Amino acid sequence: MSAQAPATLFDQDAVRRAVDAALFDYMSGQIRSAHHRGLPQQALQSVSDFLNSGGKRIRPVLCVAGWQAAGGAGAPNPVLKAAASLEMFHASVLIHDDIIDASDTRRGRPTVHRLAGTEAAILIGDLALILADDLLHSAGIAPHQLTTVLLVANQLRADTIYGQYLDLSHAGQPPADPGPALAITHYKTAKYTIEGPLLLGAALAGADNATCSALSAYGIPVGEAFQLRDDLLGVFGNPHDTGKPALDDLREGKATVLMALALQNADPTQHRTLRRHVGNPHLTHEDAEEVRTVLTDTGARAGVEDMIAERRESALTTLSTAGLPAHITAVLRSQAFSATARTT
Repeated sequence: MSAQAPATLFDQDAVRRAVDAALFDYMSGQIRSAHHRGLPQQALQSVSDFLNSGGKRIRPVLCVAGWQAAGGAGAPNPVLKAAASLEMFHASVLIHDDIIDASDTRRGRPTVHRLAGTEAAILIGDLALILADDLLHSAGIAPHQLTTVLLVANQLRADTIYGQYLDLSHAGQPPADPGPALAITHYKTAKYTIEGPLLLGAALAGADNATCSALSAYGIPVGEAFQLRDDLLGVFGNPHDTGKPALDDLREGKATVLMALALQNADPTQHRTLRRHVGNPHLTHEDAEEVRTVLTDTGARAGVEDMIAERRESALTTLSTAGLPAHITAVLRSQAFSATARTT
Protein backbone atom coordinates (compact mmCIF):
# COMPACT_ATOMS: atom_id res chain seq x y z
CA MET A 1 0.00 0.00 0.00
CA SER A 2 1.62 3.26 -1.06
CA ALA A 3 1.31 6.79 0.20
CA GLN A 4 -0.38 7.62 -3.11
CA ALA A 5 -3.15 4.99 -2.74
CA PRO A 6 -6.62 6.55 -3.00
CA ALA A 7 -8.35 7.12 0.30
CA THR A 8 -11.39 5.24 -1.02
CA LEU A 9 -9.44 1.97 -1.21
CA PHE A 10 -8.35 -0.31 1.58
CA ASP A 11 -6.52 -3.46 0.57
CA GLN A 12 -5.99 -5.52 3.73
CA ASP A 13 -3.60 -7.93 2.02
CA ALA A 14 -1.52 -5.02 0.77
CA VAL A 15 -1.33 -3.64 4.32
CA ARG A 16 -0.18 -7.03 5.61
CA ARG A 17 2.49 -7.28 2.93
CA ALA A 18 3.69 -3.72 3.59
CA VAL A 19 3.88 -4.36 7.35
CA ASP A 20 5.74 -7.63 6.77
CA ALA A 21 8.19 -5.76 4.54
CA ALA A 22 8.68 -3.10 7.23
CA LEU A 23 9.33 -5.81 9.84
CA PHE A 24 11.76 -7.62 7.53
CA ASP A 25 13.73 -4.44 6.78
CA TYR A 26 13.84 -3.48 10.44
CA MET A 27 14.94 -6.91 11.67
CA SER A 28 17.54 -7.22 8.92
CA GLY A 29 19.02 -3.93 10.04
CA GLN A 30 19.04 -5.01 13.68
CA ILE A 31 20.77 -8.30 12.86
CA ARG A 32 23.39 -6.52 10.72
CA SER A 33 24.02 -4.03 13.51
CA ALA A 34 24.48 -6.80 16.08
CA HIS A 35 26.92 -8.55 13.74
CA HIS A 36 29.00 -5.42 13.22
CA ARG A 37 29.08 -4.79 16.97
CA GLY A 38 30.19 -8.34 17.69
CA LEU A 39 27.01 -9.18 19.59
CA PRO A 40 25.18 -12.51 19.55
CA GLN A 41 22.48 -12.57 16.92
CA GLN A 42 20.54 -15.65 18.04
CA ALA A 43 17.95 -13.71 20.07
CA LEU A 44 17.26 -11.33 17.18
CA GLN A 45 16.99 -14.28 14.82
CA SER A 46 14.49 -15.92 17.16
CA VAL A 47 12.34 -12.77 17.10
CA SER A 48 12.60 -12.66 13.32
CA ASP A 49 11.66 -16.33 13.00
CA PHE A 50 8.67 -15.81 15.27
CA LEU A 51 7.47 -12.85 13.22
CA ASN A 52 7.77 -14.97 10.07
CA SER A 53 5.88 -17.93 11.56
CA GLY A 54 2.44 -16.63 10.63
CA GLY A 55 -0.25 -14.55 12.27
CA LYS A 56 -3.20 -12.66 10.86
CA ARG A 57 -1.71 -9.16 11.39
CA ILE A 58 -5.08 -8.02 12.79
CA ARG A 59 -3.58 -5.22 14.86
CA PRO A 60 -1.53 -3.60 12.07
CA VAL A 61 -4.51 -3.74 9.71
CA LEU A 62 -6.70 -2.05 12.31
CA CYS A 63 -4.04 0.57 12.99
CA VAL A 64 -4.03 1.58 9.31
CA ALA A 65 -7.84 1.45 9.32
CA GLY A 66 -7.87 3.82 12.31
CA TRP A 67 -5.54 6.17 10.47
CA GLN A 68 -7.86 6.30 7.46
CA ALA A 69 -10.96 6.50 9.67
CA ALA A 70 -9.59 9.77 11.02
CA GLY A 71 -8.90 11.19 7.58
CA GLY A 72 -5.50 9.75 6.75
CA ALA A 73 -4.91 8.73 3.14
CA GLY A 74 -3.10 5.59 2.09
CA ALA A 75 -0.46 4.26 4.47
CA PRO A 76 2.77 6.28 4.53
CA ASN A 77 5.90 4.88 6.11
CA PRO A 78 5.38 6.33 9.62
CA VAL A 79 1.95 4.69 9.82
CA LEU A 80 3.24 1.36 8.51
CA LYS A 81 6.11 1.37 11.00
CA ALA A 82 3.76 2.24 13.86
CA ALA A 83 1.52 -0.61 12.71
CA ALA A 84 4.55 -2.91 12.57
CA SER A 85 5.44 -1.93 16.15
CA LEU A 86 2.10 -3.41 17.24
CA GLU A 87 3.01 -6.73 15.65
CA MET A 88 6.38 -6.62 17.38
CA PHE A 89 4.70 -5.97 20.73
CA HIS A 90 2.32 -8.83 19.98
CA ALA A 91 5.31 -11.12 19.47
CA SER A 92 6.65 -10.15 22.90
CA VAL A 93 3.28 -10.83 24.52
CA LEU A 94 2.86 -14.23 22.86
CA ILE A 95 6.39 -15.40 23.67
CA HIS A 96 5.86 -14.59 27.34
CA ASP A 97 2.26 -15.87 27.33
CA ASP A 98 3.42 -19.25 26.05
CA ILE A 99 5.90 -19.47 28.93
CA ILE A 100 3.17 -18.65 31.47
CA ASP A 101 0.80 -21.20 29.93
CA ALA A 102 3.53 -23.83 29.42
CA SER A 103 2.33 -24.16 25.83
CA ASP A 104 4.16 -26.52 23.51
CA THR A 105 3.07 -25.05 20.18
CA ARG A 106 2.15 -21.71 18.68
CA ARG A 107 0.95 -21.30 15.09
CA GLY A 108 1.55 -24.98 14.56
CA ARG A 109 5.23 -24.74 15.54
CA PRO A 110 7.16 -25.30 18.78
CA THR A 111 6.98 -22.30 21.09
CA VAL A 112 10.08 -20.19 21.61
CA HIS A 113 10.70 -21.53 25.11
CA ARG A 114 10.56 -25.11 23.79
CA LEU A 115 13.15 -24.22 21.15
CA ALA A 116 15.45 -21.94 23.14
CA GLY A 117 14.70 -22.76 26.79
CA THR A 118 12.64 -20.78 29.26
CA GLU A 119 15.36 -18.42 30.41
CA ALA A 120 16.36 -17.51 26.87
CA ALA A 121 12.71 -17.10 25.83
CA ILE A 122 12.13 -14.58 28.61
CA LEU A 123 15.03 -12.52 27.27
CA ILE A 124 13.84 -12.93 23.67
CA GLY A 125 10.37 -11.69 24.66
CA ASP A 126 11.94 -8.75 26.48
CA LEU A 127 14.00 -7.96 23.41
CA ALA A 128 10.88 -7.94 21.23
CA LEU A 129 9.31 -5.42 23.60
CA ILE A 130 12.34 -3.13 23.31
CA LEU A 131 12.28 -3.48 19.54
CA ALA A 132 8.57 -2.58 19.47
CA ASP A 133 9.34 0.62 21.33
CA ASP A 134 12.25 1.43 19.05
CA LEU A 135 10.14 0.83 15.94
CA LEU A 136 7.52 3.27 17.18
CA HIS A 137 9.99 5.95 18.24
CA SER A 138 11.93 5.67 14.95
CA ALA A 139 8.84 5.60 12.72
CA GLY A 140 9.21 9.24 11.72
CA ILE A 141 6.06 10.45 13.48
CA ALA A 142 5.74 14.23 13.57
CA PRO A 143 6.93 15.60 16.93
CA HIS A 144 3.61 17.35 17.62
CA GLN A 145 1.80 13.99 17.31
CA LEU A 146 4.32 11.75 19.03
CA THR A 147 3.24 12.60 22.58
CA THR A 148 -0.37 11.65 21.91
CA VAL A 149 0.64 8.51 20.03
CA LEU A 150 2.90 7.37 22.86
CA LEU A 151 0.10 7.90 25.39
CA VAL A 152 -2.15 5.60 23.35
CA ALA A 153 0.59 3.02 22.80
CA ASN A 154 1.62 2.93 26.45
CA GLN A 155 -2.00 2.62 27.61
CA LEU A 156 -2.50 -0.27 25.20
CA ARG A 157 0.58 -2.03 26.56
CA ALA A 158 -0.33 -1.44 30.19
CA ASP A 159 -3.89 -2.67 29.67
CA THR A 160 -2.51 -5.84 28.14
CA ILE A 161 -0.29 -6.50 31.15
CA TYR A 162 -3.18 -5.80 33.53
CA GLY A 163 -5.28 -8.32 31.62
CA GLN A 164 -2.49 -10.88 31.68
CA TYR A 165 -2.08 -10.40 35.42
CA LEU A 166 -5.81 -10.85 36.02
CA ASP A 167 -5.72 -13.97 33.88
CA LEU A 168 -2.83 -15.37 35.90
CA SER A 169 -4.40 -14.52 39.25
CA HIS A 170 -7.53 -16.56 38.49
CA ALA A 171 -5.90 -19.53 36.76
CA GLY A 172 -6.27 -22.99 38.26
CA GLN A 173 -9.62 -22.55 39.97
CA PRO A 174 -11.86 -20.50 37.66
CA PRO A 175 -14.70 -18.75 39.52
CA ALA A 176 -18.40 -19.30 38.82
CA ASP A 177 -18.83 -15.52 38.62
CA PRO A 178 -18.28 -14.37 35.00
CA GLY A 179 -17.19 -10.92 36.21
CA PRO A 180 -13.45 -11.67 36.52
CA ALA A 181 -13.41 -13.43 33.15
CA LEU A 182 -15.15 -10.48 31.51
CA ALA A 183 -12.56 -8.12 33.03
CA ILE A 184 -9.77 -10.28 31.61
CA THR A 185 -11.51 -10.27 28.24
CA HIS A 186 -11.88 -6.47 28.35
CA TYR A 187 -8.26 -5.66 29.13
CA LYS A 188 -6.32 -8.59 27.70
CA THR A 189 -8.08 -8.68 24.36
CA ALA A 190 -10.69 -6.00 23.63
CA LYS A 191 -8.50 -3.00 24.38
CA TYR A 192 -5.31 -4.65 23.12
CA THR A 193 -6.47 -6.39 19.96
CA ILE A 194 -9.16 -4.12 18.53
CA GLU A 195 -9.68 -0.77 20.27
CA GLY A 196 -6.03 0.07 20.97
CA PRO A 197 -4.73 -0.44 17.40
CA LEU A 198 -7.65 1.58 15.99
CA LEU A 199 -6.99 4.43 18.41
CA LEU A 200 -3.26 4.34 17.72
CA GLY A 201 -3.89 4.78 14.00
CA ALA A 202 -6.45 7.49 14.70
CA ALA A 203 -3.95 9.34 16.92
CA LEU A 204 -1.45 9.31 14.06
CA ALA A 205 -4.02 11.21 11.97
CA GLY A 206 -4.94 13.65 14.76
CA ALA A 207 -8.43 12.23 15.25
CA ASP A 208 -11.14 14.22 17.01
CA ASN A 209 -13.01 12.95 20.07
CA ALA A 210 -16.07 11.89 18.10
CA THR A 211 -14.03 9.61 15.86
CA CYS A 212 -12.17 8.10 18.80
CA SER A 213 -15.43 7.50 20.67
CA ALA A 214 -16.94 5.74 17.65
CA LEU A 215 -13.87 3.55 17.24
CA SER A 216 -13.98 2.60 20.93
CA ALA A 217 -17.72 1.85 20.79
CA TYR A 218 -16.98 -0.50 17.90
CA GLY A 219 -13.70 -1.91 19.17
CA ILE A 220 -14.63 -2.97 22.70
CA PRO A 221 -17.56 -5.28 21.80
CA VAL A 222 -15.72 -6.76 18.82
CA GLY A 223 -12.67 -7.38 21.00
CA GLU A 224 -14.75 -9.03 23.70
CA ALA A 225 -16.48 -11.19 21.12
CA PHE A 226 -13.08 -12.09 19.66
CA GLN A 227 -11.89 -13.37 23.05
CA LEU A 228 -15.14 -15.23 23.71
CA ARG A 229 -14.65 -16.98 20.36
CA ASP A 230 -11.04 -17.74 21.25
CA ASP A 231 -12.19 -19.29 24.53
CA LEU A 232 -14.53 -21.59 22.62
CA LEU A 233 -11.78 -22.51 20.17
CA GLY A 234 -9.40 -23.20 23.06
CA VAL A 235 -11.70 -26.01 24.20
CA PHE A 236 -13.64 -27.11 21.12
CA GLY A 237 -11.31 -26.08 18.31
CA ASN A 238 -9.29 -28.35 16.05
CA PRO A 239 -5.56 -27.93 16.83
CA HIS A 240 -4.84 -28.23 13.11
CA ASP A 241 -6.88 -25.06 12.56
CA THR A 242 -6.01 -23.13 15.73
CA GLY A 243 -2.28 -23.94 15.77
CA LYS A 244 -2.30 -24.78 19.48
CA PRO A 245 -3.25 -27.84 21.55
CA ALA A 246 -6.89 -28.28 22.54
CA LEU A 247 -6.02 -29.18 26.15
CA ASP A 248 -3.94 -26.18 27.24
CA ASP A 249 -6.80 -23.94 28.42
CA LEU A 250 -8.42 -26.76 30.40
CA ARG A 251 -5.14 -27.89 31.94
CA GLU A 252 -4.33 -24.34 32.94
CA GLY A 253 -7.81 -23.82 34.36
CA LYS A 254 -8.29 -20.50 32.57
CA ALA A 255 -10.95 -18.20 33.99
CA THR A 256 -13.30 -17.86 31.04
CA VAL A 257 -16.91 -16.81 30.69
CA LEU A 258 -17.52 -20.24 29.18
CA MET A 259 -16.35 -21.97 32.36
CA ALA A 260 -18.13 -19.51 34.65
CA LEU A 261 -21.48 -20.13 32.95
CA ALA A 262 -20.95 -23.88 33.16
CA LEU A 263 -20.14 -23.71 36.87
CA GLN A 264 -23.21 -21.54 37.47
CA ASN A 265 -25.56 -23.94 35.69
CA ALA A 266 -23.99 -27.28 36.59
CA ASP A 267 -25.80 -29.86 38.70
CA PRO A 268 -23.77 -31.49 41.52
CA THR A 269 -22.43 -34.27 39.29
CA GLN A 270 -21.44 -31.86 36.51
CA HIS A 271 -19.88 -29.52 39.05
CA ARG A 272 -17.70 -32.33 40.41
CA THR A 273 -16.60 -33.20 36.88
CA LEU A 274 -15.50 -29.63 36.23
CA ARG A 275 -13.69 -29.23 39.53
CA ARG A 276 -11.97 -32.59 39.12
CA HIS A 277 -10.65 -32.00 35.61
CA VAL A 278 -10.31 -28.25 35.00
CA GLY A 279 -6.92 -27.05 36.18
CA ASN A 280 -5.46 -30.57 36.20
CA PRO A 281 -2.08 -30.39 34.42
CA HIS A 282 -2.36 -34.12 33.63
CA LEU A 283 -5.77 -33.84 31.97
CA THR A 284 -6.25 -36.53 29.31
CA HIS A 285 -8.19 -36.35 26.06
CA GLU A 286 -10.86 -38.54 27.64
CA ASP A 287 -11.12 -36.15 30.60
CA ALA A 288 -11.41 -33.22 28.21
CA GLU A 289 -14.31 -34.89 26.42
CA GLU A 290 -16.13 -35.15 29.74
CA VAL A 291 -15.60 -31.43 30.31
CA ARG A 292 -16.78 -30.57 26.80
CA THR A 293 -19.95 -32.56 27.38
CA VAL A 294 -20.66 -30.57 30.55
CA LEU A 295 -19.92 -27.25 28.81
CA THR A 296 -22.46 -28.18 26.14
CA ASP A 297 -25.13 -29.76 28.37
CA THR A 298 -25.18 -26.86 30.83
CA GLY A 299 -25.87 -24.43 28.00
CA ALA A 300 -22.57 -22.62 28.59
CA ARG A 301 -21.39 -23.11 25.02
CA ALA A 302 -24.65 -21.81 23.58
CA GLY A 303 -24.65 -18.92 26.06
CA VAL A 304 -21.22 -17.77 24.90
CA GLU A 305 -22.37 -17.99 21.28
CA ASP A 306 -25.25 -15.67 22.18
CA MET A 307 -22.85 -13.22 23.84
CA ILE A 308 -20.66 -13.20 20.75
CA ALA A 309 -23.65 -12.46 18.52
CA GLU A 310 -24.88 -9.68 20.82
CA ARG A 311 -21.51 -7.95 20.87
CA ARG A 312 -21.05 -8.24 17.14
CA GLU A 313 -24.48 -6.71 16.59
CA SER A 314 -23.65 -3.87 18.98
CA ALA A 315 -20.50 -3.10 16.99
CA LEU A 316 -22.35 -3.21 13.67
CA THR A 317 -25.00 -0.85 15.03
CA THR A 318 -22.26 1.60 16.02
CA LEU A 319 -20.80 1.45 12.52
CA SER A 320 -24.15 2.21 10.94
CA THR A 321 -24.37 5.57 12.72
CA ALA A 322 -20.71 6.53 13.24
CA GLY A 323 -20.27 8.48 10.01
CA LEU A 324 -16.88 6.92 9.26
CA PRO A 325 -15.62 6.82 5.66
CA ALA A 326 -17.57 4.25 3.68
CA HIS A 327 -14.54 2.13 2.80
CA ILE A 328 -13.47 1.97 6.47
CA THR A 329 -16.99 1.07 7.55
CA ALA A 330 -16.85 -1.82 5.07
CA VAL A 331 -13.47 -2.97 6.41
CA LEU A 332 -14.61 -2.82 10.04
CA ARG A 333 -17.82 -4.70 9.22
CA SER A 334 -15.70 -7.40 7.61
CA GLN A 335 -13.40 -7.50 10.64
CA ALA A 336 -16.36 -7.82 13.01
CA PHE A 337 -17.40 -10.99 11.23
CA SER A 338 -13.96 -12.48 10.62
CA ALA A 339 -12.80 -11.86 14.21
CA THR A 340 -15.83 -13.65 15.62
CA ALA A 341 -16.34 -16.32 12.94
CA ARG A 342 -17.49 -19.72 14.12
CA THR A 343 -15.04 -22.48 13.18
CA THR A 344 -16.08 -25.02 15.82
